[in-house]
Amino acid sequence: MPILLEDLNLRKAERLLCQQALTRAGSIVEAAQLLGITRHALKRRMIKHRIDWPAANQSSASLSGVPTPRDHRPPTSPERVAPRSNPPE
Repeated sequence: MPILLEDLNLRKAERLLCQQALTRAGSIVEAAQLLGITRHALKRRMIKHRIDWPAANQSSASLSGVPTPRDHRPPTSPERVAPRSNPPE
């Protein structure tokens, strides 16, 4: 199935190819194989182009209060921020 591009915008073409591969393959690993890249490279492109995957599960996860990868923030508890002191002798 040929992919038709509206213009020669490389960024749009890359996003479209990632979306098509994900839809066709059904998984990140298989989509990466279709594209000839590693799954890590595909994940970087998905983040770059803000492609949610799987799209159907993203909407139900956000409704249930489960954080999505984009919502994740590293913990900022005092133990992690403040340097540890040596225990008393």
